Amino acid sequence: MRRHFLAAFILGAPLAARAQSTGPVWQLVPQPQSSLVFARDGAYIGEIGRESRTSVAIRTLPKYAGQAFVAVEDQRFYQHDGVDLIGVAGAIKGRLLGTMTGSHRGGASTITQQLVGNMHPDQIDRRDMSLTRKLREQQAAREMEKHYSKEQILEGYINQINFGHGWYGVESAARHYFGKTAATLTLAEAATLAALPKSPVGYDPARFPDKAKARRDLILGLMAEQGFITPAQADRARAELVVTAAYSGAAAPSQYFVDAARRTAERAGIDVSSGGFRVFTTADPALQRAAVQALVEGTARVEQRVDFRHPTFAATKGVGDVLEGAVVAMEPSTGDVRALVGGRNYALAPYNRAILALRQPGSSFKPFVYAKALEDSMSAATIVPDTALSIPLPNGTVYSPENSDHKFLGPITLREALIHSRNPVAVQLALRIGLDSMGAMARRVGINTPIAPVPASALGASVVRPLDYVAAYTAWANLGSTVEPRLVSRIEDPGGHVVFQQSPATPQQVIDPRIAFIVRDMMRDAAERGTGTAARKAVPAAVPVAGKTGTTNDNVDVWFMGMTPDLVAGVWLGFDKPRTITPGAAGGSLAAPIWGAMMSRYYAGRAAPAAWTPPVGLVTAELDRTTGLLADASTPADRRYTEYFVPGTEPEPLRSVPWKSVIFGAVIP
Repeated sequence: MRRHFLAAFILGAPLAARAQSTGPVWQLVPQPQSSLVFARDGAYIGEIGRESRTSVAIRTLPKYAGQAFVAVEDQRFYQHDGVDLIGVAGAIKGRLLGTMTGSHRGGASTITQQLVGNMHPDQIDRRDMSLTRKLREQQAAREMEKHYSKEQILEGYINQINFGHGWYGVESAARHYFGKTAATLTLAEAATLAALPKSPVGYDPARFPDKAKARRDLILGLMAEQGFITPAQADRARAELVVTAAYSGAAAPSQYFVDAARRTAERAGIDVSSGGFRVFTTADPALQRAAVQALVEGTARVEQRVDFRHPTFAATKGVGDVLEGAVVAMEPSTGDVRALVGGRNYALAPYNRAILALRQPGSSFKPFVYAKALEDSMSAATIVPDTALSIPLPNGTVYSPENSDHKFLGPITLREALIHSRNPVAVQLALRIGLDSMGAMARRVGINTPIAPVPASALGASVVRPLDYVAAYTAWANLGSTVEPRLVSRIEDPGGHVVFQQSPATPQQVIDPRIAFIVRDMMRDAAERGTGTAARKAVPAAVPVAGKTGTTNDNVDVWFMGMTPDLVAGVWLGFDKPRTITPGAAGGSLAAPIWGAMMSRYYAGRAAPAAWTPPVGLVTAELDRTTGLLADASTPADRRYTEYFVPGTEPEPLRSVPWKSVIFGAVIP
């Protein structure tokens, strides 16, 4: 039907400079394929490649899938020899008489002609509207029809077409628009896709469902007129709403995770960008969705604060240096990365902060300093003064750390100092254990970025990468064992052969389990009644939570690093070009709520994980929270708590009891 002739030109124009043809202009050329990426449960989460395309055999599709394209693009496809002379005559007549207007003005290009031009753009430039180009295209189309069957040509066409968004071929279009394979397309969905060659933008069903439906219904009518379907089938299909899949057909918005998986493959020497591979990752779609939603909503809330004075994401449409963030969640027992988000919007800002950014962790680094102090025979009940310090530095300056509240609390236990993130205490501990020892502890847990041997490093002044930092935090969840992060479990080549396989990580013991437990218990307290309460309050009460906030100088970076019995996760917020987020920015008020929102969504409706239990070999005692001494009859109930000690660090009165024994963390008289 002559009203559809112009579709070929609209389809061909954006492709002209894209591909390099091989062989004669009439030859069907294999097209670039994408590598598909899957979550831990086998759900599709993305793809890698220069073009999003997965070619499929037309015999695997419902008959109406190909027929929909024939009906609207080339109704005499099965009768002509590559050139539709009736259509050409009608187009010429229409132009001469001026009877073809708007969307009905066309050039009589057949499916075969479209395929020739789109498959060989260096030889047939479909942007060239000259008669010479048209005659060359017709000659090539006739030659193609001599070498290939109609089925082969139609198959090449539906695997070649640009469906918008960089999605090529019917399989990619079905996956992204409807979240299914092309083999399972309904009649209505097939007709919706057949509308797109005319204008992938104008008839985009996700953006313009009404326009897409109108075009789809017209195609259904054409299919009925041409005998491909019955009028009753057309009516039933017209009754269906145009409904597209969330997240462009992926199980979760995972572009940053896919990017990290690609980098893993490339480091292993596998060029997945060449296409055709199947990459199986450790991503958990439910947690990935929760992480993305929490970050997007949480950063938007920060921008709504009255003290936020930077351009917002909404105002700039994500363009420019806007507030950004990263989230990484890991399974501590295996190292499997369950969620990874490297920014607010991959399409606008593909820089993957989760794996590439180098940012100061602030006070979230303190647990590693405390762990070394406990190794050096201190206990969580040791009293250290939270007081003003003046530390001469080699360059002649004086370093004087302050607290965020600009107050000093005086003598305080290590537990209370960590719970309330008192900076002078952490610096004093670092000086006592030795700045080199502090750096050695960081390397021991897997932090590979340099930790400068300066007092400020005790407060997180040396930079870390979010993914590596979360892996280091598995030391607390695993009672002193760390794991290497794993993003990809295996990769299969186009032939289905496994070319890469990585087993779950084996935890490596790097800290005494008893010390790791004590530090984690201090962080549990920090979440319960310290700087991390926003995270604790958001998560179901039955789920144990421990964690530490982090805020850097001038409120440039904010963090919350936290864990449950089966997950370790970190949230970072900041600007790519470091600057103050807000004057009152803090990890507890900005990052911790995002962490809590993610975990709240993830654990909703799930059984709570088993509670943490102490390892063998700890001494316990009831202490006075204020003095760090053993509680007695006069100690108020609100100051009583249970403290844990490595034998030899417990209060002196307990060391003097000769008949005590230590069994499963309890003191048995």
